[in-house]
Amino acid sequence: MAIGAGFGTAITIAMGRMGADTIRSAGYWTKGRQKGRPFFCLHAFDSTTLHPRVHNARIVIAFDKHGADMKTRITELFGIKHPIIQGGMHFVGLAEMAAAVSNAGGLGIITGLTQNTPEKLAAEIKKCKQMTDKPIGVNLTFLPGFSNPPYPEYIQAIVEGGVRIVETAGRSPEAYMPALKQHGVKVIHKCTSVRHSLKAERIGCDAVSVDGFECGGHPGEDDIPNFILLPLAAEALKIPFVASGGMADGRSLVAAMALGAEGMNMGTRFIATKEAPVHQNVKDALVKATELDTRLIMRPLRNTERVLNNAAVERIIKTEKEKGDATTIQDIMAEVAGVYPKVMQGGDMDAGAWSCGMVAGLIHDVPTCKELIDRIMAEADAIIAKRLPKFAAA
Repeated sequence: MAIGAGFGTAITIAMGRMGADTIRSAGYWTKGRQKGRPFFCLHAFDSTTLHPRVHNARIVIAFDKHGADMKTRITELFGIKHPIIQGGMHFVGLAEMAAAVSNAGGLGIITGLTQNTPEKLAAEIKKCKQMTDKPIGVNLTFLPGFSNPPYPEYIQAIVEGGVRIVETAGRSPEAYMPALKQHGVKVIHKCTSVRHSLKAERIGCDAVSVDGFECGGHPGEDDIPNFILLPLAAEALKIPFVASGGMADGRSLVAAMALGAEGMNMGTRFIATKEAPVHQNVKDALVKATELDTRLIMRPLRNTERVLNNAAVERIIKTEKEKGDATTIQDIMAEVAGVYPKVMQGGDMDAGAWSCGMVAGLIHDVPTCKELIDRIMAEADAIIAKRLPKFAAA
């Protein structure tokens, strides 16, 4: 039986060689039975014993011979078993993807704007709910002026479909918060900086996804990686947050929690799963890719996107080097507009630029979502219960 370590122990060990009294000060032990099985549990509730500026961290990890069950404010907020979220991804976050993640104990998310009408989103939600009875969410990305989707009607489809979790991204969701909150929707907003995270907290978001510079898609313009961004977020925020960008395995989850997160969001890693509704060429490309194979585009437009390198991306980079700050979206429209169906469904790897995180370097296989999530939790269990205690003072 793996007896005992949790957030307090992991953090204490990670921060230095401290004694048992320090470890115990992070929480308290309980012993009992869960579903007829004995377990030992460390409740790590007083995060100020770990760092005076960290707010309200609350993580409970119960161990028995079957492994670890983690309870964090994220699992409690969304009613999920594991603190793992599948972020919204264009032409990836379909019903099959979201249901597979939710059935495996995480939070699966349908990408709202992949469905080009609210009616199609309603049908996709209905389809997903026929595939799982677990919580699901919907991603709504508020686009930066390129188009103006009928957001009130999308929200209506979400609410009428019985979904009570929404991941927002892009522009601030402030204008739509009253409509979401009126119906009891929990909102987690994707942020690439502490200042944006604090704004999300102020306008009533229930949680945030803190996206470091490593992430696929849009990492913002500050270029701050997660080893800096996550602890800064932990110092500033009162609401819970998950780590996004570079998340792939149990090591990612434990590290994210050590830095103050209460779960993790994975995008690129979930594309390389059996249930992901994308062409096999996409999955093969992710397994083949290394950490050196992503590029940053649209920097002159201040709409930076991290993408997997290909012929189209090389053309974009060439154009941006030639035109510099004079680059316009029209200059690269052929490489960025209407690309995702060609790549994700058609398997044309050079059709255009498509989002991919540096985490591709950590992707070596294409498991099922259940295999992936179970493996992550088993790895996290082993790290917390077996590896980290070795560094504690005797």
